[in-house]
Amino acid sequence: MSSDSDLSDLPNTPQPAPNERIGRLPKSLQWLLMVTVSLGFSVLLHEFHVPAALLLGPMIIGIIMGTNGATIATPKPIYLGAQSVLGVMIGGSMSIGILTSFTHDWPLILGVTALTMIASSLLGWILCVRQVLPGTAGIWGSSPGAASAMVIMAEAFGADARLVAFMQYVRVVIVVAVASSIANLWVDPELAAAAGTYDWFPAIDYGQFAITLALVVGLCVAGIYSRLPSGPLLLPIIITTILHINEWVDIVLPEWFLGLAYAAIGWAVGLKFTPAVIRHAAYALPKILLSITVLIAFCASISVLLVLFMDVDPLTAYLATSPGGLDSVAIIAASTNVDLSFILVLQATRFFMVLALGPPLARLIARRTAKFTPGPDVPLS
Repeated sequence: MSSDSDLSDLPNTPQPAPNERIGRLPKSLQWLLMVTVSLGFSVLLHEFHVPAALLLGPMIIGIIMGTNGATIATPKPIYLGAQSVLGVMIGGSMSIGILTSFTHDWPLILGVTALTMIASSLLGWILCVRQVLPGTAGIWGSSPGAASAMVIMAEAFGADARLVAFMQYVRVVIVVAVASSIANLWVDPELAAAAGTYDWFPAIDYGQFAITLALVVGLCVAGIYSRLPSGPLLLPIIITTILHINEWVDIVLPEWFLGLAYAAIGWAVGLKFTPAVIRHAAYALPKILLSITVLIAFCASISVLLVLFMDVDPLTAYLATSPGGLDSVAIIAASTNVDLSFILVLQATRFFMVLALGPPLARLIARRTAKFTPGPDVPLS
């Protein structure tokens, strides 16, 4: 989640062999299998009040399908559209109170974000020095957010994009799973049930829904042509926030529609975990998992600062500092009884800081560690 965005643009992502188990089925049957099983599994998770069940269920089924040779992928237009839906949803959740909160507490918010980036950079430096991954892949892969943007930028600067993608999306999956579990355990069962109870087909203003859909499509297209990193997610957040705060538009997104967008995002992440990608990085998996665990634990410890100095409830603080993507954390937060606005402030701040400072920081660390590495980034294949 985390925005963590155009997975369809992952360069050099190896494709599974067509004769691997599920891959031998016609693509239409693969889609039917994935959609059907995802629906059933999501309903099961929902019945147990698991936060973000509509994201987590399709993501898990996508991983199972991908690692068993599935040859399907979320169509790029659908995935970009899902990003835009999520961006409009996030923008519609913003209020003037969020901006007030940021202007009032900006030193602490920026400090928390900076600490997270420093910790992730240190972990990347260790992976680079220890040669866990070749070249600078470990540095780019350790970036806490903006996953797809980091993958694209990493390849542009000569890193092995497959390994960067592996690190980034393993982290996204683990963060989503851990955050969902903590949210499920922390929240009172009655509150969790209330937060997870949706009116799937409510009576809505279809005129406003049509306007919202037009906004989704228009901002998605604009985001693509803007060439902003994660533009289909980022531009809708910015524009919709401005429109919503000024009360110029009423965002209407029924739960069934959001559920479809969440599923598309979950499948897009899960299907990237193909056998080839897993084999490609299997030798480094234990150390990668350790670095992800350390980063999650560090961010959790930072959340204590928010509890102590800003009187934020612990679950809100944890989700606000969780090193997942903006999209996935927003989905989890929206399905639990937390302060969504505050979470979006911190997640969005880190998202922008990672986009702005991530590449120069990665290049700086790469230059500092050049003497420890055997040579330039060379793909392992």
